[in-house]
Amino acid sequence: MKRTIHGATLELVQGDITLQQVDAIVNAANSRLAGGGGVDGAIHRRGGPDIMEETRQKYPQGCPTGSAVISGAGRLKAKYVIHAVGPVWRGGNQQEAELLASAYRRSLELALEYGCQSVAFPALSTGAYGYPMDQAAQVALHTVRDFLAEHGKPELVRFVLFDERAFRHFADALEELIPEQSPNKG
Repeated sequence: MKRTIHGATLELVQGDITLQQVDAIVNAANSRLAGGGGVDGAIHRRGGPDIMEETRQKYPQGCPTGSAVISGAGRLKAKYVIHAVGPVWRGGNQQEAELLASAYRRSLELALEYGCQSVAFPALSTGAYGYPMDQAAQVALHTVRDFLAEHGKPELVRFVLFDERAFRHFADALEELIPEQSPNKG
């Protein structure tokens, strides 16, 4: 599923984020950058120990919630891993939406700073952090849409969703946010 925004492509796919051939893969990191389960564990397993070694050296204090940092990608096909720290869901009244949007925005800013033309995102904060998938999809896609509308890049922003349920939530949110244009309208 694809949409074009200010010349850039926003795409949704179902699959394994660690196999993406993009300039940067975004990791759903914890604030200590200590590795973990889910997307984080998969990225570190496939990318190898160089990623963890670099983040330990460059970011000994970790990364605050709502922000992101960047490292090399080890053995991954990407050039970089952007480690984004989304919020833990606490019911929706603890600035979760603002922090989640900020993590996506900072990831995109780092992608531009490092010359990335393509970025692959997971559904940040929706695993162990418990953010409801439907609400996370709304925040993620709204933030990316606004960023692309302002900057027109990166050229490709791809959401790589692990399963059919996640894909469906993101597809529904994207259709609501940017409805597909029928070719005979106009």
